[in-house]
Amino acid sequence: MIHLRKAVYKKLDPDEKNDRLSRWIDLVLIALIAINVLAVIFETVASIEARYRTPLWVIEVISVAVFSVEYLARVWVSVEDPKFRDRPNPRLSYMLSPMALVDLLAILPFYLGFFLHMDLRFLRVLRLLRILKLTRYSAAMSMLLDVFREESSAFFAGFFILIVMLVLAASGAYLAEHQVQPDKFGSIPHAMWWAVATLTTVGYGDVTPITPAGQLFGSLVAVVGIGMAALPAGILASGMADRLRRTREELAAKFRTALEDGVIDAEEEQELEEVRRDLGLSKRVATEIRDQLLRDREAADGGFCPHCGKAIHH
Repeated sequence: MIHLRKAVYKKLDPDEKNDRLSRWIDLVLIALIAINVLAVIFETVASIEARYRTPLWVIEVISVAVFSVEYLARVWVSVEDPKFRDRPNPRLSYMLSPMALVDLLAILPFYLGFFLHMDLRFLRVLRLLRILKLTRYSAAMSMLLDVFREESSAFFAGFFILIVMLVLAASGAYLAEHQVQPDKFGSIPHAMWWAVATLTTVGYGDVTPITPAGQLFGSLVAVVGIGMAALPAGILASGMADRLRRTREELAAKFRTALEDGVIDAEEEQELEEVRRDLGLSKRVATEIRDQLLRDREAADGGFCPHCGKAIHH
């Protein structure tokens, strides 16, 4: 049983891409997730839902069956995962992890329909959460989630500043406009819709200040809003750039290790290719890193500095 569990873990683990069966499992699950998302979208069109109700139901049943087996299998083999096997209760720890919760939410609406006799159309829409399962198979999405996790304190700080600006903008608009537009700016909570629309966009035009003081204040809020919109984008761009730099350095370190004996054999080539895919780097980037390291190595062997090209004096 232990050997079977280890074998199943190696097939389900997204880091194991070195055999055909593992790749086929990933491809089938990715295709099934995409079909599910399209099915949920088309179900919201009344004419399509009425005409293809049975095929859509069959897709749902098959999908839930496959995703349920996948979820139970991942819970079963989670004791083999290095991130969970040393914890007191590895399976429970895995079940509380973000990806496991996403897997559970992907199948939960279907089963709740058998126990809750109420309008569960909102739960049907929750099936769109299955698209989050793609993060397990996308290196780019995994990298993005890592950036959000690493920069969480910076994002929280930016969000806190946005909340403060929202309260100040709504308060200022209320003071300037509540007497002339009591239906739109009659209270600070009423004014918050205008504050949100102005701080995050250029406003929708449905609620606008009409007093000179309100228009002047609104102009200042709109200008500040441009900076507020750029703040999280700047944090994300900086985090992504830093993450990409570290992934390139990690791949370069692997190349240096493989070049210690002066040649990269077939086994090392396969390992480097797996590392490249896991890091989400393109073949072009990997080739550039390899070529640069080879040039640096040749220059160093020839007694020249690989950076400035000058001779190295011993």
